[in-house]
Amino acid sequence: MKRSYYIVALIMLTFFVISFLTNIIGPLSPEFIKDFKLSDLLAGALPFAFFIAYGVMSIPSSMLVQKYNEKTIMVAAFVVAFLGSLLLAAVPNYLTAMFSLFLIGCGMAMLQVVINPLLRTAGGAENYAFTSVLAQLIFGGASFVSPLVYSYMVAHLKAGDYSGVFSILQPLVPHGLNWISLYWLFTVICLFMFVILLVSKFPKVELQSDEKSGPWESHVKLFKKPVVVAYFIALFCYVGSEQGVSYWMSQFLFEYHHFDPQVAGANAVAYFWGLMLIGGIIGLLLLKVMDSRKLLILFTIPAMICLSMGLFGSAQVSLYSFSIVGFFMSVMYPIIFSLALSSVSEDHGSFAGILVTGIIGGAVVQILIGALGNVIGLRGGMMFLYITFGYMLSIGFWAKPLITNQTVFDKKD
Repeated sequence: MKRSYYIVALIMLTFFVISFLTNIIGPLSPEFIKDFKLSDLLAGALPFAFFIAYGVMSIPSSMLVQKYNEKTIMVAAFVVAFLGSLLLAAVPNYLTAMFSLFLIGCGMAMLQVVINPLLRTAGGAENYAFTSVLAQLIFGGASFVSPLVYSYMVAHLKAGDYSGVFSILQPLVPHGLNWISLYWLFTVICLFMFVILLVSKFPKVELQSDEKSGPWESHVKLFKKPVVVAYFIALFCYVGSEQGVSYWMSQFLFEYHHFDPQVAGANAVAYFWGLMLIGGIIGLLLLKVMDSRKLLILFTIPAMICLSMGLFGSAQVSLYSFSIVGFFMSVMYPIIFSLALSSVSEDHGSFAGILVTGIIGGAVVQILIGALGNVIGLRGGMMFLYITFGYMLSIGFWAKPLITNQTVFDKKD
């Protein structure tokens, strides 16, 4: 099959956009709370609205891809995300924020289902390992950049900058809600992606057997297996932990140590994702010399220690420790996902859909942290993360994959 490096580049751009739109929610948390006058519980409902969309859309999207083509689903995804971004930008309030984040989440879930098989086809199956890693690095890079863009835009709008693009934004952004400028930016980005996708020619994708999502019956059959439930909970805990730290850390730093959420808080979140990117590169190398289960244990324990230092340390210790958690979380998602798929012998496409649905952990855990925060304070609420991290730590001890990751010491002549 003819390779299309244009489509590979387009997929990489899509990964960047998904991350850019998704991982800005954490830095914006203090703004949501302050400007919409929210309790921790109501604030937790915002990421809930975003991540519950993955639970609603992941499996249906994987079925729709097999009925329609990839281009149609991707174009539709950006239309949905465009409407969500425009809604919050034009009518900023709590209810529109909830609906907006749900729509954007639906769009991102649709994209996640399409782009991995498309990447394998466009870049070639023989290059899939390399292009997948490159996509994850770009995803991490966008997560690092988006909070910095947020700080930059807010700083210029605060200063009354009327040059360039800010001359257009100034009359569109309500007084005191400078962060809304980001959603105008998201609106333009989604429109740009819609146009680019519309004029692009896509290769025909033949899904491999392990990429096809089976009927509902196969999903139900899988859910009757204890190992499937165990790994669904694992992915639930991972996304809950990742978002639990990245979403609440800026508000925690503001509430307990009085750091400016638009500068120090946003930078801390940016470094969380930046260190996750660096950790991912190091993790790839370590996976070549040690069993993935041991590496999961090796990284999860320091992550829990850094979380503790963030929750109970001094202002400066807390500021840096939350970000360093990102470094140690870097290997968790790929290891858990690969261990999961290596633990069953069939229906990998349906199982992958179930695992991706576990992203709703990013929704439920935030609600739990917010609810606990209302009762015992945000520090107490974030201590719930010890449970989710503890579950991921346990995987390193009980996982029994059918195939373990190959290391340099396993190669035979």
